[in-house]
Amino acid sequence: MGTFFIFLVLALSAIHANASPDYLAALRSSLLFFEGQRSGRLPASQRATWRSHSALKDGFEQGVNLVGGYYDAGDNVKFGLPMAFTITMLSWSVLEYGRDMASAGELGHAREAIKWGTDYFIKAHPEPNLLWGEVGDGDSDHYCWQRPEDMTTSRQAYHISESSPGSDLAGETAAAMAAASIVFRHTNPSYSQVLLSHAKQLFTFADTHRGRYDSTIAVARKYYRSESGFDDELLWAALWLFEATADNNYLNYAIQNAHNLGGTGWAMTEFSWDVKYAGVQVLATKILLEGRGSNIQVLKQYQSQAAFFMCACLQKNYGKNVARTPGGLMYTRAWNNMQYVSSASFLMTVYSDYLQKSHQRLQCAGGQVGAGELFSMARSQVDYILGNNPRGTSYMVGVGSNYPRRTHHRAASIVSYKKDPSFVACRKGYQTWYSYSSGDPNVHVGALVGGPDENDNYADDRVNFDQSEPTTYNSGPMVGVLARLHGSSTTYSNQLSIPASDSVSMLPISQTMTNSWSSNGEKYYRYQVSVKNNSPNTLQAIQLTIEGLKGPLWGLSKSGPTTYAFPSWLKAIPTQQNLVFVYIHQGPEANVTVSDANFLMK
Repeated sequence: MGTFFIFLVLALSAIHANASPDYLAALRSSLLFFEGQRSGRLPASQRATWRSHSALKDGFEQGVNLVGGYYDAGDNVKFGLPMAFTITMLSWSVLEYGRDMASAGELGHAREAIKWGTDYFIKAHPEPNLLWGEVGDGDSDHYCWQRPEDMTTSRQAYHISESSPGSDLAGETAAAMAAASIVFRHTNPSYSQVLLSHAKQLFTFADTHRGRYDSTIAVARKYYRSESGFDDELLWAALWLFEATADNNYLNYAIQNAHNLGGTGWAMTEFSWDVKYAGVQVLATKILLEGRGSNIQVLKQYQSQAAFFMCACLQKNYGKNVARTPGGLMYTRAWNNMQYVSSASFLMTVYSDYLQKSHQRLQCAGGQVGAGELFSMARSQVDYILGNNPRGTSYMVGVGSNYPRRTHHRAASIVSYKKDPSFVACRKGYQTWYSYSSGDPNVHVGALVGGPDENDNYADDRVNFDQSEPTTYNSGPMVGVLARLHGSSTTYSNQLSIPASDSVSMLPISQTMTNSWSSNGEKYYRYQVSVKNNSPNTLQAIQLTIEGLKGPLWGLSKSGPTTYAFPSWLKAIPTQQNLVFVYIHQGPEANVTVSDANFLMK
């Protein structure tokens, strides 16, 4: 009879009583969402059939072909900075979890989503030091409520150049094209080389001619202001170019400029289209853990800041943490909070995998953390998004039975052009469709809206744009996390859960006092607890409830105020073997019960 002795206090999040969401459906829906955001001439393979061709003359007034790309959100403007970030995150998702996407039959759709963006970036970068960064403007666009097929608003295009720079925009676009070049390296090598050539030119442009893009493209300032400046994008682009080329000059750039560009100085609690530092730090940590770095000391400084971000997400820093709603959702700010949730979930997911592969743990001020707890935190955020929340609402349109019906989205909220091609005038759209009390006539499947407030409240109203507007950069990071969760869940698809009432016979618990002593007039006892797997099946996961405990415990992961689970390195307990843990306690033994358990059926 074998026995598992576990002597490290590690953490693993609680086993949810609710059934797991359908990650596969959510993955497919997330990728379908991008087809509903397409600008330009739609292909015959278009699956979001309620959309039609739009903006077929973008850039023509300026003598350049800028047809294509993505509308960023519920409006009809093509903003370059968030679009590039979206493509970077879609590419990173494929690079990490392409196999999971392939097993789900979605890798082709993921590549198509990336290529729709990079095809546009190639058009937008006709010269080494010139990049078109926006088509349309927010002010005139927001004055109208029109589907993209009917647009009458300005389609003026705006660019950056040597004399009017935009290092943040050029840097992010370089990162997107470098990451995408890796995606297409084997399936379309010539296209990959084209992307890499653009990425190199854009990085040189960004670094040589420095400046904030929103100083050049002033119309973007009200909508996508570059609060973090361009230092983070320079580091971000350099690391992605290193990943794409293995050229140490790019890694040396990130190392030599780590301090003066803030990569090892900024301790972050958010990651977004604007603020890339946490992504830079995680990418640098990956390089370190894989043994590809030349300056270990600086890479470890990057790793320290990446760890700070992870610990902040877990609320294990002293002082500076990411807040959570009462229902457990990470909360950063009122406008489109879900963008921070999805991007943080992606970073937690990849970081947990990096830790697992390198057999390392996360060191937080609030305690040591295993890879399992970090991954479970990411999963808990996705589960909340998909309906495991106080409202029972899925914040991804078309997924589940209770999801937002009145999104702040022009195309979704106006009858499809294919169903009724009658022209919808600028202000008439507000009168007829913006105030339309019924649900959207077009279900924009996969749209991830801004989400609830700090108290888990949500108003399903298209007027409520803070909460009801979906964006491409909400969904970009979600693709990778959903692929990883689907790949993980298929491993345990043949699980069996037992009710707590059956646990007495299948998982009997025995406690033994193994030592006692006195200290400062107080009596202390050491108890050893054994949980035996009497089931004929392998124990895959367990949740123990321990009540009355007044001392430290070793050998379990705390997952709630009184609940505990396996540590991250322990994956299963075979039949007729034991899980053993110990605790120190004053007085009689604590009350230990099994509140949930999953078995792997034969």
